[in-house]
Amino acid sequence: MLMGDSTKNMTNSEKLELARDALWPNYAPPADIVFVRGVGSELIAENGDAYLDFLSGIAVTSFGHAHPYLVKILQQQAQNLWHTSNLFRIPAAEVLAKRLVENCFADKVFFSNSGTEAVEAGIKAIRGYQNSCGNEDRYRIIGFGESFHGRTLAALAAAGNELHTKSFIPLDYGFDNVEWENIDALRAAVTANTAGIVLEPVQGEGGIRPITTEFLQAVRDLCDENDLLLMFDEVQCGLGRSGKLFAHQHLGVTPDIMALAKGLGSGFPVGACLTTEAVAQAMVVGAHGSTFGGNPLAMAVANGVMDLVLEPGLLDEVSRKSDIIKTGLINLIAEHSDKLESVHGLGLMLGLKCKVPSADLLAKLRERKILVGTAGNNMLRLLPPLNISDTDIDRAIKLIDDSLGEF
Repeated sequence: MLMGDSTKNMTNSEKLELARDALWPNYAPPADIVFVRGVGSELIAENGDAYLDFLSGIAVTSFGHAHPYLVKILQQQAQNLWHTSNLFRIPAAEVLAKRLVENCFADKVFFSNSGTEAVEAGIKAIRGYQNSCGNEDRYRIIGFGESFHGRTLAALAAAGNELHTKSFIPLDYGFDNVEWENIDALRAAVTANTAGIVLEPVQGEGGIRPITTEFLQAVRDLCDENDLLLMFDEVQCGLGRSGKLFAHQHLGVTPDIMALAKGLGSGFPVGACLTTEAVAQAMVVGAHGSTFGGNPLAMAVANGVMDLVLEPGLLDEVSRKSDIIKTGLINLIAEHSDKLESVHGLGLMLGLKCKVPSADLLAKLRERKILVGTAGNNMLRLLPPLNISDTDIDRAIKLIDDSLGEF
């Protein structure tokens, strides 16, 4: 680590602490743990401690850490070509786009670098489509309370969470927000200026809440009746995490636009916005772009992830493992009814609603070397790798049980 002469006599730990001060704060103050290696479902800290990873980098490392197949693919691509820009064809991007559309409603794909960029592309596509249809006044987009779509200004405005928008969004940016699963409020929010609706089939930050089939079908019908576009944000719940390739496939309702990211790269930054042909026609040359989006490194890894997630039986295994975890958690609720309330979620995107502060339980679990997250509504968030072993599932349930015993 090159830092100036003034650090010459410092230890590595002291140098690292000094370097840490150069960063913007991000989430809550980070845990004072430095991970140096990951293997499968475990992260190894610099002191050698191994942590069971039931967070997966917030639903990102879908096949755990240092998966041999993905490592091999990335190494091979890194030795050949990193970047060209989209001024030239990128065959791996064309292959990945074709594989995605063959497995869902979409006809066209735009590749980005993150989930929030994928959401932004979808927002532009909604407004661009209405404009191309001669509906210049239709620009407003309806989102739902307690949603999360990313950290850019438009993504924040779509979610409408005041904790995130405060100090940054003086106007509404053309977005309206209604209560989650309130169809009457949604109908009342539709005006002559409404262009589309955006929602998560399974809310993440809002508390691991799968949407009901009845409500989602009502939203689809409302869009069809009013010539609105429907966009799904599957950044967290997509790419196999629900037990199907895409969470909305559980519900039998299809969107016009879908945003993906997180698990698509299993740790390598990549996002995608998928649309129907009709929507894509509005996104003409020059309407949108990305310097890094769809670069050869990201496309190589994402194609590798698709190889793994489309392996016969993988999605069935996700559902089976989900049932094992749910059963274990339900048993814990029976045993610790004064501390736990209920289990929520779909596939391996699960929430454990707590009666004790979820942040306190998270801290006790971290002491026992298991990593989890939290979400809204006092929820403990469990996001293990899709290939988590039964042994590690049993281990996680035991660690949660032991931690609850400390309250």
